[in-house]
Amino acid sequence: MLTINDITYRLGERLLLDHASASLPDGSRVGLVGRNGTGKTTLFRIITGDLSPEGGSISLPKGRRIGGVAQEAPGGSETLIEVVLAADTERAALIKESETAKDPHRIAEIETRLADINAHSAPARAATVLHGLGFDEAAQQRPCSDFSGGWRMRVALAAVLFSEPDLLLLDEPTNYLDLEGTLWLYDYLERYPHTVLVVSHDRELLDTCVDHILHLDQGKLTIYRGGYTSFARQRAEKQMQLSKAKEKQDAERKHLQAFVDRFKAKASKARQAQSRVKRLEKMESIATIVDRDVQPFSLPGPERPLSPPMIVLDNASAGYGDRTVLSKLNLTLLPDDRIALLGSNGNGKSTFCKLIGGRLPPLSGTMRKSSKLETAYFAQHQLDELRLEDTPVAHLRDLMPDAPEAKVRSKAAQIGFPASKAETPVKNLSGGEKARLMLGLAAFGGPHLLILDEPTNHLDIDSRTALVNAINDYPGAVILVSHDRFLIESCADRLWLVGDGTVKNFDGDMEDYRSFVLGTAKAAKREKSAAEAAPSGNGKAEERKEAAVKRVAQGPLRQKLNLAEARIAKLTGLIEKVDGVLGNGAAFARDPDKALILSRQRAELAEALAAAEEEWLGLSEELESA
Repeated sequence: MLTINDITYRLGERLLLDHASASLPDGSRVGLVGRNGTGKTTLFRIITGDLSPEGGSISLPKGRRIGGVAQEAPGGSETLIEVVLAADTERAALIKESETAKDPHRIAEIETRLADINAHSAPARAATVLHGLGFDEAAQQRPCSDFSGGWRMRVALAAVLFSEPDLLLLDEPTNYLDLEGTLWLYDYLERYPHTVLVVSHDRELLDTCVDHILHLDQGKLTIYRGGYTSFARQRAEKQMQLSKAKEKQDAERKHLQAFVDRFKAKASKARQAQSRVKRLEKMESIATIVDRDVQPFSLPGPERPLSPPMIVLDNASAGYGDRTVLSKLNLTLLPDDRIALLGSNGNGKSTFCKLIGGRLPPLSGTMRKSSKLETAYFAQHQLDELRLEDTPVAHLRDLMPDAPEAKVRSKAAQIGFPASKAETPVKNLSGGEKARLMLGLAAFGGPHLLILDEPTNHLDIDSRTALVNAINDYPGAVILVSHDRFLIESCADRLWLVGDGTVKNFDGDMEDYRSFVLGTAKAAKREKSAAEAAPSGNGKAEERKEAAVKRVAQGPLRQKLNLAEARIAKLTGLIEKVDGVLGNGAAFARDPDKALILSRQRAELAEALAAAEEEWLGLSEELESA
């Protein structure tokens, strides 16, 4: 469908695209990856026609529509639903024309076309997209000007998703989303009916939502089949093959050169030496894949760990002034805990972090913690606190006023700013480098507790992996707020759900939470459809009210049922894997004890599956009774 043919583009002295070519299969979902600054956004702008390349061309079948998120978020007086509906320009134009058209034939054509594009279901589809991205029914009727820039960017994303272009271009679409919106977007992109090209550093998105990876490196484009994990494996294999081929070529080159050096002066061997010189000249050098080293993150731990528990909340509440945001908090934080906070934006995650971090006192109840507790807090808005004209070394010098210059520079290198970057003004650093600096400054003193609020924004995939390694090596406690599922699954061992005005333990893993989020969204959609289809009239008012009360009461039951279904599917899959291994008798020839261990594991899984099925049956009967 989309063909990129021999594109060349320079930005000043930098050659971003060097005769780059690639073809995207029609209907494919492609992830565009590459280090920050390699030219991914530039390629998007060339595809959309905002930039003209020095050479080469972009081709797309005639009549195909390209859509991307507007760079400027909508901010006028139009309601959110109106903004999203207006994104379908054909529908908007036809409806406007239908209001003034008088020719019967044209009116018939308009109505036929409106039916063909499902125009009459558009408001419901637009509402579904907005709801998935975090806007409830009341918010959808409010003007865009009521919302902050980040929320308006969600509206811009909703608009392009609703318009369903033939080629959907998305540049870091999860940057403005919370985890719940991100999980919904995964599900949406998996089912998108047309071609998608998405730039993302979100490994989970690149593994679950795409079927090809387009890699931009050193000005060239290479397409791989499969998700990011498959791409990384294929590239590593290719790198190994090229390295072996280069070693072989270097050995051959050395052998030929040795012959030339030894015999070029002898008349009897002159012709043979000359033939080897020509062979050397014609030999094309094999270029190996060169990966730039990623600077590790430095998260020093405390000199002396604290005795457990580190923090205890006993019926505590938190908020601002007379407004209580969270209440009935009964939680315990241990010195080595790794906790991820789940819940939609606006439910109180930031308030809870401020409470735990000592920035907010409890409004009521008690919070007991060690007097020696040291906490480091990192949030994206703190990047604005960096002094733009100063360098990383200057920021560190504030924390090390009596230290010699060599020690300050050594610390700068330790947090990821070697000599080549240590004297760079903050204003010239990339977003990822600013985040690295702020994180290094926050964790400078070796805290007992790290609170990290969206730490992976602006980080590329390799830097995110380096951060995961640093968090896992850090000996203290960590509280994570992130929309990056890969980060949560790699680092967190406990999940706390922030919602309904409190914080409580979430019993399950991230796959269970995904089922919980999507199950809740689907249940809300079904309830809304049922409400719209209910008969109108005063005589039915009490009946509708009673039905609504019942639906609300059934909500928690439906959520538990969805979780039970997800648990049954997961346990069934694990049992099938164990059965597959047990069925291969040759696999235990060397280690017979392994079969015994697997048999025990299978029995445990079967017991857990039976319990899950019993729970599902009980919940089903309870729901039917309700």
